[in-house]
Amino acid sequence: MVNHELQQLLRHSYQGALSTHSVQLQGYPFGSVVPFCLDCQGRVVILISDLAQHTKNLKQDNKCSLLVFAGGDDIQASARLTIVANAKAIVDEDVADVASRYYRYFPQSQDFHKIHDFSFWVLEPVKYRYIGGFGRIHWAEPELLANPFTAEQEWDMVQHMNQDHADTFALYCQQAQIALPTEATLSMVAIDSTGFHLRINDKIVYIEFPHTVNTPMQVRQTLVAMLKLARATGVTT
Repeated sequence: MVNHELQQLLRHSYQGALSTHSVQLQGYPFGSVVPFCLDCQGRVVILISDLAQHTKNLKQDNKCSLLVFAGGDDIQASARLTIVANAKAIVDEDVADVASRYYRYFPQSQDFHKIHDFSFWVLEPVKYRYIGGFGRIHWAEPELLANPFTAEQEWDMVQHMNQDHADTFALYCQQAQIALPTEATLSMVAIDSTGFHLRINDKIVYIEFPHTVNTPMQVRQTLVAMLKLARATGVTT
């Protein structure tokens, strides 16, 4: 139960507070804010500037932590997760798939790793500390949120949905009770075993499947079933 909750918190999160060991002020932690997405193994991927202080810190000592938390008026009552991790720079041969997925989440940073002094890093989790609310505090082992789909399979599904079924995205959002602005541009960003990410203008949302899927055919069948349910319950665009 706890692992499921923390995994879903991660899937619904796109930014966090990264803490590194300061090079300039020895012995002190250094906090910064970073956007992130998950790679095909469910690990956090960040794109950071070589000039940034946190990058310099990681090159000196790769031990770090990332804090992510759910929104809410009472931060003490909100779920939050600290990922204790070892940061690792992603080598050239592994960059292409990671870059493709990352830039679908953050197109405003497109090709920063090519035209600016930015590089991709992955956070390899050592331990999770999950707080689900008052009195619900747990250490958890780093069970990865592995995606059953290859990068190519995922891209094929995402591309197909954006090209042929973009008119259904508003229905999925309304069925999931996600409010849409009057002028909304929607596109699919990613798909995994428990749901999919949609971009609504500059915002990303995660819509969960009613059950786990493990093959592209199961994704198709589940999306069709969700669409039929949305239409049967009177949801309209």
